[in-house]
Amino acid sequence: MNINREELDKITELLRDEKSRTDAFSSLVRMMQKPLYWHIRKMVLNHDDADDLLQNTFMKAWYAIDSFRGESQIHTWLYRIASNETLTFLAAQRMKNVTSSLEMEELLLSNLRADTYFNGDELQEKLQQAILSLPEKQRLVFNIRYFDNVKYEDMEKMLNTSAGALKASYHHAVKKIEAFFKEEN
Repeated sequence: MNINREELDKITELLRDEKSRTDAFSSLVRMMQKPLYWHIRKMVLNHDDADDLLQNTFMKAWYAIDSFRGESQIHTWLYRIASNETLTFLAAQRMKNVTSSLEMEELLLSNLRADTYFNGDELQEKLQQAILSLPEKQRLVFNIRYFDNVKYEDMEKMLNTSAGALKASYHHAVKKIEAFFKEEN
């Protein structure tokens, strides 16, 4: 995750002033939309769903900007909103369409295969299938750590979980993914 923290600090200051808030938020959206999109997309695997959730994330952030206290970085706050939106969406999907975690895995995998924006090869599809076999929280931790290379200390603030619990989740996720590939061979 390569985010210019100095620029984010400037934007955060501008967000506090109502006169500059709209322009500052537009800058924030431009800066954060791609990393947040991919953060969400790795969980839902579908472009349209990720795009909708990204819009919801920014709408929630806009309406809650006055409640941002600055106890964490603004990008951390946005990741927390995006993560919560995504987990809520996945839970609603599961309640609406699915009765088991295996059916949810199949639904997400079929969405990935049907997505015209996915251009991965067979190995990438297998990796996504292995990741989908993880419980949602482990999948979230794995994606953030493995793909975005986020430090555990930053993840603590994003996910409101201790570094020890995050390390354990990541370790278990890696072991499950390794086991998945061993079973496939």
